[in-house]
Amino acid sequence: MTEKILILDFGSQYTQLIARAVREANVYCEIIPYHQSFQVDSSLKGIILSGSPFSVNEEKAPVVDIAAFIQQLPVLGICYGAQLTAKTFGGRVDKSNKREYGRAILQQQQQDVLLRDVAEKTQVWMSHSDSIVELPSGFEVTATTDSIPVAAFRKTTTDSQPLYGLQFHPEVYHSTEGKQILKNFLIHVCGCSCDWTPAHFVTETVAQLKETIGNRKVIMALSGGVDSTVAATLISKAIGKNLFGIFVDNGVLRKNEFQEVLDTYRQLDLNVKGVDAREHFYTKLAGKTDPEEKRKIIGRTFIEIFDQEAHKLEGIEMLGQGTIYPDVIESVSVHGPSQTIKSHHNVGGLPDTMKLGLVEPLRYLFKDEVRKVGLELGIPYELLYRHPFPGPGLAIRILGEITEEKVTLLQEADYIYTKGLKEHGLYDKVWQAGTILLPVKSVGVMGDERTYEFTVALRAVTSVDGMTADWAHLPYEFLAHMSNEIINNVKGINRVVYDISSKPPATIEWE
Repeated sequence: MTEKILILDFGSQYTQLIARAVREANVYCEIIPYHQSFQVDSSLKGIILSGSPFSVNEEKAPVVDIAAFIQQLPVLGICYGAQLTAKTFGGRVDKSNKREYGRAILQQQQQDVLLRDVAEKTQVWMSHSDSIVELPSGFEVTATTDSIPVAAFRKTTTDSQPLYGLQFHPEVYHSTEGKQILKNFLIHVCGCSCDWTPAHFVTETVAQLKETIGNRKVIMALSGGVDSTVAATLISKAIGKNLFGIFVDNGVLRKNEFQEVLDTYRQLDLNVKGVDAREHFYTKLAGKTDPEEKRKIIGRTFIEIFDQEAHKLEGIEMLGQGTIYPDVIESVSVHGPSQTIKSHHNVGGLPDTMKLGLVEPLRYLFKDEVRKVGLELGIPYELLYRHPFPGPGLAIRILGEITEEKVTLLQEADYIYTKGLKEHGLYDKVWQAGTILLPVKSVGVMGDERTYEFTVALRAVTSVDGMTADWAHLPYEFLAHMSNEIINNVKGINRVVYDISSKPPATIEWE
């Protein structure tokens, strides 16, 4: 049985980072809202209490029964979790004289298992407006900073499992030895063996899928993207040809993508049908210029084709999806089921008539973990680590009406740009790159001829998660080379510009 750490979420912006740090230590963990009940069994090794935007002194501050938890499991409170721990057992938490936010130097006051192999003075990250001003009896301070007397503490009485508190955030990048502190909790306090690896996940997941799916047939929409490809490969390893994949060419894929992806799927021995629906999509998109309308048409048309293909198959009982953990977390609110932050549908809007059971083998993995599992499964690196690509494809990189001619122009220009990034060692240094065809024609000169052709904008950004992004500072020589290559090789384009807008205020895509 896989060892597990449970993270109780009080609404902190950093909760996912705690989970990622735990996973990086090769320990499986799950995030649940603080109010959700859970079973304690032999697989559960410890509990981490997250931070929160709340103050523990607010009337409706979220609370949990820490005293009951530590009768069975070790507990670590982080920021709000630490303050709640102190207050629960009789300590005092008050407003700080000033909001403590940013870097601070943690100074150890005595040896402690949580601070093993951590420098006596180390940088940590603070983000709180309350402070623990008095610890309960039976607790002691293990570390301080210049501005707060209680930065780390532990319960000293031996009538329960270990209980620790950290008033800083060990999970964030700026806490330079924070991951070591978390690892100490996992190994030395919870007794985790740290053996949860991609290979372990594959073996365990395939066995579970065999058991849960049995002889039933599964249908799945594939996009050529990382999540759907890895999910399909896992399902296929469990049920073989009882997985029926549908990969639709919607006419706005990248150059050669339809055939290349199908070839990859065949190499992976996936049972996938390719559907060439380009003309159907072009007909539906004809005359449409509004970005949102284009998105909706592509979504609806895809569902229509997927539904048609599904009805050609008999005995389908389940639907495979590439849902990943951030999607799951975002669809559950810490404030209760009535206040959901965001509902998520990986294949949104499938007809209600398709009453199928869901198969989501990646629903507890983060994106970087999905890629590691993909490598373990033998999926090509190039597919797993290619840049994010929008669901509506090139349709939202062609500003204005979509025509087959414009798609061909953009595919050729984008192919040259992407190839250039790879050949010059720049592709892996940017988070996302793409070419945008503008609804602008301008005068140019080629030889003795005057031209009146389209303009493309090259876009490249650096980012961690796409929530914010800075424009990538690509070398001028490279940009000049790309401009020449595109203009000389793509008839119909005579001008190339480079987008130097960051997000915010701009977005990564233009539509």
